[in-house]
Amino acid sequence: MTSLLDDIVVIDLTRALAGPHAAMMLGDLGARVIKVETPDGGDDSRGWGPPFVGPPDEPISTYFMSANRNKESVTADLKSDDGKTLLRRLVAQADVLLENFRPGVLDRLGFSNDHLQAINPRLVIMSITGFGHDGPQGGRAGYDQIAQGEAGLMSLTGNGAWDPMKVGVPVGDLLAGMYGAYGVLAALHERERSGRGRVVRTSLLASIVGVHAYQGTRWTVAGEVPTAIGNQHPSISPYGLFHTADAPVQVACGSEGLWRSFAPMVGLDPADARFATNTSRVSRREELVALIEHAFAAHGVEHWLSLLADSGIPAGKVRTIDDVYTWDQTRSQGLVIEVRHPVLGTVELPGPPIRFDDLPYAGGRAEHLPPPALGEHHDAVLAWLDEREAHL
Repeated sequence: MTSLLDDIVVIDLTRALAGPHAAMMLGDLGARVIKVETPDGGDDSRGWGPPFVGPPDEPISTYFMSANRNKESVTADLKSDDGKTLLRRLVAQADVLLENFRPGVLDRLGFSNDHLQAINPRLVIMSITGFGHDGPQGGRAGYDQIAQGEAGLMSLTGNGAWDPMKVGVPVGDLLAGMYGAYGVLAALHERERSGRGRVVRTSLLASIVGVHAYQGTRWTVAGEVPTAIGNQHPSISPYGLFHTADAPVQVACGSEGLWRSFAPMVGLDPADARFATNTSRVSRREELVALIEHAFAAHGVEHWLSLLADSGIPAGKVRTIDDVYTWDQTRSQGLVIEVRHPVLGTVELPGPPIRFDDLPYAGGRAEHLPPPALGEHHDAVLAWLDEREAHL
């Protein structure tokens, strides 16, 4: 075995982001991921931009590149006889099939879950929908920003109830992909005992509710409705973003010991009755933030970061994206990888977020594949199918 999942074949019928992200996670771990795209343009995200890169007559979407490394691309019109035949052949040889069609679409194409598992009883099917495959709104289309609003995340993000704000990345899509990949791995493990695959389901709604964390239990247990409070923590203080003379700094006083170290730095007595406990600090958060920012205004961010580090108080910058990817710490963690793209040449991509101690590289494979051109591997995959079928 040269990589962790190199004995697993994944058929990726998904497009846009949630499903492609799940498939990419499995590809990062070494699975062979065969992406099935429509012949007339392929994955929707191939057309999403700007920015586009490459020659004007062959523009390449950086959005598509973000979710499709470590995949091969074939084309098939699943409404045609040839397309259906290709999909049946792929399913017979696969371990996993990923789909994020609206509920009922695959059934109408002749590929219900029962039919797919009749072709291959060991097949694990992972389905991602917007709001669930059933229930009173199970048929709704799923788009990330709509799901962020419907699932309550936007009500927690922003400067107040009047200012709901989406997260700066399509986090519902990304979380659904992560939960989907997690479910696939559990189903593959179970298959080792049962000999049969199963259907795994998640949705954008489920993925966002699944990370409500303490904001969820504020309502389900305490009966409080959380609201957005900007860059401060609702249950811990001081914990959040503060302005210095030249740039913001983030500080996290997550314990009473840290508060006792921090308070004198900003001219406060840690035993001051107004702020002596976390509960009192949370209840007087606005007053405390104003006092901290008044003190921080005397010096720039580097001064405060140095002082906070010397005192063992967790703190950090607010980095721009370019700063993150040039940061030596990011690169030390394998979070930037190089791939050889057939059009762009050598390019850097965000890398897999998992490392294994006995492997000298990030993710589960030593060499990463660039995001594929539309249909780039069609002939090679057909040849592979011919060879596999000849040995049956």
